Amino acid sequence: MDYAFNRRVSFDYETLEKITAGLALRGWEVKAIKSGRANLNGVYAIVRGNELYLINLALTPEQPNNLPADYEAERTIKLLLTKKEIAVLTGKIKEKGLNLMPLRLFGQKNKIKAEIILGKSKKKADKRETIRKRDTEREMARVKKGRR
Repeated sequence: MDYAFNRRVSFDYETLEKITAGLALRGWEVKAIKSGRANLNGVYAIVRGNELYLINLALTPEQPNNLPADYEAERTIKLLLTKKEIAVLTGKIKEKGLNLMPLRLFGQKNKIKAEIILGKSKKKADKRETIRKRDTEREMARVKKGRR
């Protein structure tokens, strides 16, 4: 089940690889994500030390009156990956100048996971090509249904 999706990432970045990672969350954060109060706009992943983190994940609390004392609206959240996976990602980021961006948050066996893409920024011409391709597919679907 998808809880949050970032459409902008698939438009702005060319996906080279997809990685599924767990999230180190607190109880109220899990509840906020499951109720659909997560916003992935402007969120990105970075490597600090030998760990991966999500930066700027905005979570609106389900119950604003019952927040803990150390509440932060946009907290840095740790991604749960193996050391080997982090080492491989770090090497690719440094070598090729790629970015790590979260594509979606989803549920898997009562856990909340993040799908992270390793991608390269698209140029303006590539974005135009994506729009053109999407429009032609939409037009072909209309013709196929018998509408104009």
